[in-house]
Amino acid sequence: MIDHIGIAAKDYAASRRFYDAALAPLGITPMMELIAAETGGYEGVGYGRDGKPFFWVSSGGPNGAGVHIAFTAPTRALVDAFHAAAMAHGGRDNGAPGLRPHYHPNYYGAFVLDPDGVNVEAACHAPE
Repeated sequence: MIDHIGIAAKDYAASRRFYDAALAPLGITPMMELIAAETGGYEGVGYGRDGKPFFWVSSGGPNGAGVHIAFTAPTRALVDAFHAAAMAHGGRDNGAPGLRPHYHPNYYGAFVLDPDGVNVEAACHAPE
C-alpha cells in the first residue's frame, strides 16, 4: 500500500493554483505546507483528506510528462467538477469526462494535463 506520493513542479505557483482548484471538488485540500527555510531550499504542499496528506507537490522539478496520477471520485458529477476546475486553472484536456467501458462498464473518468504535463485523472467506479 502506498502511504503518499509526491511530484516536483517546474512552476510551483502555477501547479499550486491548479491542484488547489482541481482537487477541491474531490474533497482533497491542502493540509500541510513546507517552506524553503524548513526544507533547505524547496517549497511544498501536502494535499489530503481526513487529516492525512497523501499527495505532495513541491518546487524545483522538471517537466512531468510520463507521470499519471488518478484520484477517486465518489460520483460522476464530481469527475465533471474536477475536469471543469482543472481546465479553468491551467489544465489542458487529455480526455473529457465520460465512460471508459474498455476498463470496466462503470468506469467514468476525466483526464487533464497539469501545468507540467502530468496526466491527472479523476475516476468514478460507481454505477450512475
